[in-house]
Amino acid sequence: MLTLIQNGEVYAPEYLGKKDLLIVDNKIGFIEDKIEPPHQFVDIKIVDATGKYVVPGFIDSHVHIMGGGGEGSFRTRTPEIQLTQATLAGITTLVGVIGTDGTTRTMASLVAKAKGLEEEGITCYVQTGSYQVPLKTLTGKIEDDIILIDSIIGVGEVAIADHRSSQPTVNELAKIASAARIGGMLSGKSGIVNVHVGDSLDHLKLLEEIVDTTDIPIKQFYPTHINRNAHLFEAGIQYAQRGGYVDFTTSTIPQFLEDGEVKSSKALKRMIDAGVPVEQITFTSDGQASLPDFDGDGELVGLQIGQVSSLYSSVKDAVLEEGIPLEVALKVITTNPAKILKLKQKGHVVRGKDADLVLLDKNTLEVNTVFAKGKTMVENGKAIVKGTFE
Repeated sequence: MLTLIQNGEVYAPEYLGKKDLLIVDNKIGFIEDKIEPPHQFVDIKIVDATGKYVVPGFIDSHVHIMGGGGEGSFRTRTPEIQLTQATLAGITTLVGVIGTDGTTRTMASLVAKAKGLEEEGITCYVQTGSYQVPLKTLTGKIEDDIILIDSIIGVGEVAIADHRSSQPTVNELAKIASAARIGGMLSGKSGIVNVHVGDSLDHLKLLEEIVDTTDIPIKQFYPTHINRNAHLFEAGIQYAQRGGYVDFTTSTIPQFLEDGEVKSSKALKRMIDAGVPVEQITFTSDGQASLPDFDGDGELVGLQIGQVSSLYSSVKDAVLEEGIPLEVALKVITTNPAKILKLKQKGHVVRGKDADLVLLDKNTLEVNTVFAKGKTMVENGKAIVKGTFE
């Protein structure tokens, strides 16, 4: 199958100017100033991208693909993600995590859901384990999960600084990081440890102590929810200035922002202004997670569901409200997660990479058309491929 995208302005995410792109099967075959379709050749689908930006497909590396939550009992378990929730938001690659409930949600189910999303047309990986230590893996061993199971690329999300965590020690978390690192090295995967950071004033001290007292490098960890409150965000700036990765959660509710959560778009601007290289920063949606609101005694008082659509909306806010250039803002959902997670075929508009592409309207920056592995999933803002049960 050949698809020719003509007359679009390409952000790879760096700005390349007006280019034509030829998709060959599931890869980007050619990027040229002008590509003329040959006469009397095989059928070629022509897409006129006049008035559009052509950008890499978005990567959301923290999604509860089979649902999350349950903090308010069984009835508060959130539903699984559906294919078009991702594609309509421009997301072509997901990374699934379990979260709080490592009992009724298992690694076998997580891997199965990831494979189902792959069959429906997008790319999906997972992390092994959940909040709790010791980790419940698929094979019984972290290294084996990462080395032997294609879908599993690292560990997470392990919870620290949170009343819902299992209160892991420095030694316990260091051993997890070491196992994940070895698994990643032997398999060519990232082997990264995705860390849920809660509201506690301990902040990132556990990770910093591991870095200070062992040989494990700071980039072995990928802490998320760094924008959940003002004091954690300030600690996150210092952590990032030491060379660590930081991830901001885009799903939110007005109450969280009123209580001190730092809006992701503003957090990005403040981090950059503090001298943190943008390459160390990512956005993730925490999609399909419950968004629980706890009172001072740790009692649940409210609950909503995280939305993957918040991922690109936050990037758009960074451009339109914070004045961050599009080619910079795009990095937090394209090249940065691709590099951190060693997804070598993702995150760039480059010849030979997977043909995961999003066409944005130049005037509104809204998602118009989405290609996942060369297949048109969304056209003119409407899903033309739907999930099995949609």
